[in-house]
Amino acid sequence: METILTNARLVLPDAVVEGTLVHADGVIRAVEAGRSAAPGAVDCAGAYLAPGLIDLHTDALEGHFVPRPKVIWPDPRAAALAHDAQVVAFGVTTVFDAICAGGFDQAKADRRALYEVMLDAVDTGMARGLFRADHRIHLRCELTDPTLPDLVEAALGRPTLTLASLMDHTPGTRQWRNVEHLKVYLSGIGKGGADLDREVADRIERARGAVAGNFDRMVAVFASSGIVLASHDDTTPGHVAEALAAGCTISEFPTTLEAARAARAAGLATVGGAPNVVRGGSHSGGVSIRELAAEGLLDTLASDYVPASLLQAAVELTRTPGLPLHAALALVTSRPAALAGLADRGTLAPGLRADFVRFDLVEGTPVVRDVTSAGRRVF
Repeated sequence: METILTNARLVLPDAVVEGTLVHADGVIRAVEAGRSAAPGAVDCAGAYLAPGLIDLHTDALEGHFVPRPKVIWPDPRAAALAHDAQVVAFGVTTVFDAICAGGFDQAKADRRALYEVMLDAVDTGMARGLFRADHRIHLRCELTDPTLPDLVEAALGRPTLTLASLMDHTPGTRQWRNVEHLKVYLSGIGKGGADLDREVADRIERARGAVAGNFDRMVAVFASSGIVLASHDDTTPGHVAEALAAGCTISEFPTTLEAARAARAAGLATVGGAPNVVRGGSHSGGVSIRELAAEGLLDTLASDYVPASLLQAAVELTRTPGLPLHAALALVTSRPAALAGLADRGTLAPGLRADFVRFDLVEGTPVVRDVTSAGRRVF
């Protein structure tokens, strides 16, 4: 049975046009300019109709499993469903749940205890058709953790694992190249005085014995896996060169303009944090993602730690640096689809999966009206 959506502002790859979209059996059947007079056509009242958003990196799943420090939600399925509902409400129809394999913060013992529980929750939710969005696993491989190889081994072979990133949170490098920024962050989560200095020293010592060996092991593990590989927090051209040699195709959250330029020259796609755009800058001293967009160095956005930020950031980029709406929306639809190898979605075009979000702009703020995933209205 066909569904006809008309009087919509269709966000297409090269323009926004007033038109009509037809879908049936989970697939887009037609995308046409102009209004439809067909009986039963749904009047979208001039709202924007864009492809469903694709989020390559969100840390939000863990927050539903540990809603407060030392509080573990007793039902993993319910926690995963709460996360699913949250991302769908903001227009996301394909989400890569970032799950930490290892940790740089040894105080987060819950993260280790819940590691396989979260992996299982995503796999089970997808296998049983419990989710409204399409969930994939983005494995965050923390190179500073000596136990990383065993943790990655437990995740390999899972059907939802399609993206992995290599992370190094050693104090004095990458995201925390300015140790004072790290100390401000640690003080915000309750550390101070001698404890703060001891935490920094302990992190440096752990990393010294783990990073190099883990990097080589991870390169070998992912070399023939078919899993898309990303570097993380590249800061220098040297970091980009290492990523390229490791087989990475994505430079996730580059922290400097220099690194982003090196990534572009090396053929690596860049992923910027949507919260950085919304806030007007990085919380840890990194480059402004608006600046990367202005320089033409931004390939896609990810919500990182704020699920609501993805659509909001795309709209913000139409103001500064002034991207056309269709180009800004491509950063959260067609571009991430291409990076993840998802050829069946990310664009409003016949034959592709019927994933889309209908939204209005209310005094500049995007307001999601409804969301469709694989032809089924889910919000």
